[in-house]
Amino acid sequence: MGWLGGVATFTVSSIWSKRTPYRARARMSKAKSGPPPGCTIDINDPQVQEAAIRIQASYRGHRSRKELREKGPPRVLQELKDVVLVEGSAAKLECRVSAFPDPFIVWSKDGKELKDGPKYRYVFEDPDVVALVVRDGELNDLGKYTVKIKNPFGETSDSACIIVEVPAKIAKGPESVKVKKGSKVILKAEISGEPAPDVGWIKDGEDIEEDDRVFYDIGDTTTTLTINNAQPSDAGKYEIFVENNLGVDQSFARVDVL
Repeated sequence: MGWLGGVATFTVSSIWSKRTPYRARARMSKAKSGPPPGCTIDINDPQVQEAAIRIQASYRGHRSRKELREKGPPRVLQELKDVVLVEGSAAKLECRVSAFPDPFIVWSKDGKELKDGPKYRYVFEDPDVVALVVRDGELNDLGKYTVKIKNPFGETSDSACIIVEVPAKIAKGPESVKVKKGSKVILKAEISGEPAPDVGWIKDGEDIEEDDRVFYDIGDTTTTLTINNAQPSDAGKYEIFVENNLGVDQSFARVDVL
């Protein structure tokens, strides 16, 4: 206790020390260390458990959204590879991707979108593998194929080529002819094959020796044998053959010089 400007002053500690017994002060201090009445939480209370679940879910949702922004945009884990398609068979282009949520897939060939259908089949195998199956292979299937992978967090793409191989074939053989001596003879055949086939002409089983009068030309889809100033010795059986690593084909025609 003291005096300040003629007014008596005293401290709280002096009151505690003089008016409150030690044991009572100890009980009061102990009571103050616990939560106030009505503020206790019973972890077995269903409402408390439900609130805790909501708090955890909210945190996980925030973390998930952050992870999606970091990991959600599509990525190509294994790139497309060029494949060889043999005429009449099927080929499959496939790549491994990472994306969440699941991406939207579009395939295209030489810049033109391909619709999922009998010819082109969109295939989803493992959770992270997308593929395109090209059926009934033909030469027109040769080209560059691109897959576009897109989801709400971004997009990516990858490309590869289908290389078409077609067995050597004579689509239409030469026609037999009868000509007068001194006439011009032209034997023509339609050919195909990929890789481009080797082409040869023979007469009566022997290779034709080309010169200015007898020669043949080879184009992308046709071959032509020309005989100028036909002579009786030019009469006979003419054969054409085509060959590549997938097959051989041949045809023949007769030339008669009257």
